[in-house]
Amino acid sequence: MSSSSPAAPSGASIVPSSINRDILRLAIPALAAFVGQPLFLIADAAIVGHLGPDALAGMSLASTILQTVIGLMIVLSFTTTAMVARHVGAGNLRLAVSSGIDGLWVAAIAGVVLIALGIVAIDWAIGLTNAEPEVATHAVSYMRWSLPGIPAMLITMASTGILRGLQDTKTTLYITVAGFTLNIGLNVLLVYGIDMGIAGSALGTSLAEASMAIVFVTLILRVARREGASLRPDWANIRGASVSGGWLLLRTASLRISLLATVLVASSLGTEPLAAHQILMTIFTTLAFALDSLAVAGQALTGKELGAGNRAVVRGIANRLMQWGIGFGVITGLGLLLLGSWIAPLFTSDRAVQEAFRDGAIVLALMQPLAGFVFVLDGVLIGAGDSKYLAIAGAINLVIYLPILWLTHLIGDHGLIWLWVSFAFGYMGARALTLGVRARTDAWMRFGTR
Repeated sequence: MSSSSPAAPSGASIVPSSINRDILRLAIPALAAFVGQPLFLIADAAIVGHLGPDALAGMSLASTILQTVIGLMIVLSFTTTAMVARHVGAGNLRLAVSSGIDGLWVAAIAGVVLIALGIVAIDWAIGLTNAEPEVATHAVSYMRWSLPGIPAMLITMASTGILRGLQDTKTTLYITVAGFTLNIGLNVLLVYGIDMGIAGSALGTSLAEASMAIVFVTLILRVARREGASLRPDWANIRGASVSGGWLLLRTASLRISLLATVLVASSLGTEPLAAHQILMTIFTTLAFALDSLAVAGQALTGKELGAGNRAVVRGIANRLMQWGIGFGVITGLGLLLLGSWIAPLFTSDRAVQEAFRDGAIVLALMQPLAGFVFVLDGVLIGAGDSKYLAIAGAINLVIYLPILWLTHLIGDHGLIWLWVSFAFGYMGARALTLGVRARTDAWMRFGTR
């Protein structure tokens, strides 16, 4: 298909009559699946939290480092979704599935490499946090037992990207629900039944992730046989996608740096504030994934319509998704304000941790409409393959946020509250500005299958 832009005038917007149904068709299953993913962390936090503040704080450090590494690899899902969706829009399902298979190969190889690096770098990584000895011991244990699940996590990411590109989010929902159910049972058995402590929580999650990956791969191989797609890696295609993936990796690195820097400041506040921060970040991750369900719809629909060459429809989709994102953020924010006082006791019985959480939860609730705007636009631009701009914007966001974070570090009283104010309106505000400026132009629209 030609990569030239169609003749629709710049800025023109067409909102398809089915757009709301299409958004809901993709977003509702993605919402349930997205909520299911951080529920792995919620289940871990709820189970580990009753082992004591030291164990919960240790999990906070370990899971932040692990999610930083794994989060960088979310580009496997993003790039796969964009590639597959463009081929679907161009009407070539065989090439769509073949490009997805390439993503699975990359995920498997990257997973093995990360295990090797993790084995030699765990103690060094935890040492950088300057955590208290007991907290550090729990963190190292959690990380070591989490390593076996890394390849499965990456394969699951790539598989999810394939299905999204094929405009299918329901299958991911079914597999995630089954995996979450298995995860809870395994964690309770290993942590309390076999008395493995925090290590049992990490191992249970690893086993659940492995089970999910096996199911995903089995289903995708069945689709590949049906469409006649090659199972061999296409290294030329992988190299071409690596350019976009490289920019997305930098974009994602900026996100993970912001989260890592935030938890490092939280760790300097003491064990109880750090434990409260872990609960807050767990809830933020859950709500972020919920809001990101709209971003998934944005990725899939944007990629498909760009592959088909429909400029005005792409603009209409972007505008409608922004409306949905802000509205959904209002709903999640109100829900958190209403339920915030009931959440902390689910994770910990420590009164100091509960009080610190309640203060931070108010800030977290107020930022939700802004977060909805940010996540939706991020998804639209990822679906459009605008990875270079996203990487540059990510660097700009860090330049704005890190000095604000440093000032927060210097504040002694009410440090956790100011930390979340800085994160909510400093970092997320910077993201809203850089994404909003880009979305007002047509520079991010690239048509065709490349």
